[in-house]
Amino acid sequence: MEFGLSGKVVFLTGATSSMGAPAARAFAAEGARVAVTYHRDTGGARRVADEVEALGGKAITVRYDLTRPEVITAAVEEVIAAWGGIDVLVLNASSVGGTSVDPVPFEDIPAEHWTAGLRADVEGAFHTVQAVVPSMKARGWGRIVAISANVVVRGAAGDELFVVAKTALHGLSRTLATELAPFGVLSNVVAPGPTVTDGFLRRMPPEILEQIAGRPPEEVKRVLNRGKPVGHVSTAEEVANAVVFLGSAANGNISGNALHISGGH
Repeated sequence: MEFGLSGKVVFLTGATSSMGAPAARAFAAEGARVAVTYHRDTGGARRVADEVEALGGKAITVRYDLTRPEVITAAVEEVIAAWGGIDVLVLNASSVGGTSVDPVPFEDIPAEHWTAGLRADVEGAFHTVQAVVPSMKARGWGRIVAISANVVVRGAAGDELFVVAKTALHGLSRTLATELAPFGVLSNVVAPGPTVTDGFLRRMPPEILEQIAGRPPEEVKRVLNRGKPVGHVSTAEEVANAVVFLGSAANGNISGNALHISGGH
C-alpha cells in the first residue's frame, strides 16, 4: 500500500511519550519529516529525532507546551519556517494520566486539578489545531489524528478527568471533519484500549505485577493477554500503524470517525 507520506510534514505532539515515539518511528519509515515536540525532555526528543533519521525520515525537535498558547504558536511557526508547511497533525500530548491504580472518589477531586487538566488538554488541542489549520488549507490537503482512549465509551472509575478530556477530542475531531472537508482535510480519532507501554505496566494492579515479576517474556505475555478476545493486549506499534494510516494519503475518505484499537476488548 502506498501511504504517500514521503516528504510530508508531520507535527507530532507528545512525541517523546510511549505512544508518541512509536508513531514518530512509523511516520519516519514512510519517509515523512517529523516535528518531534517535547515539553521538558530535550534528551528524549533528541533520541526520537535520531531514530526518525535512522529510519529514513527527517526530524527537528521543537519545544511545545499545552498550557501556553504562545509556545504552541511559536512551535508551529518554527516548523512552517523550516519546512514550508504542515501536512499531518497528531494530537497525542496530554497533561492528565489514565487508569489510576488508586482512584480518587469523584467528589474528592480538587477543583483546581480538574480545571487545570481540562484547560491544558482541551484548550491545548484547540490552540494547536487553530495554529496548524491555515497551513493545511493553503495546501488544500491535510490530516488530523487525535489519540484518545476507548474508556470514553465504557468510562473508568477514578479517571473522570482523563475520560472527559479525551472525550472532548472526539467532539472536536467530528466538528473539524465537517468544517474542513471542503479544504481536503480529514479529521479522525484513534482510541486505543489497554496498550503495553511503560506507563501501562506501572499502572497495573499489584497482584498482576507480582505475577509477572521476574518471569520470562512469554509468560508475562500470557498473564497480560489473559481473557482478551483477540488474544493479546495491543502494542504501541499497532496503535502507531493506525495513526499513520489515518494520517496518510491511503486514507482518502475516512473522516469524523473513531477507530478503536482494542482487540475486541
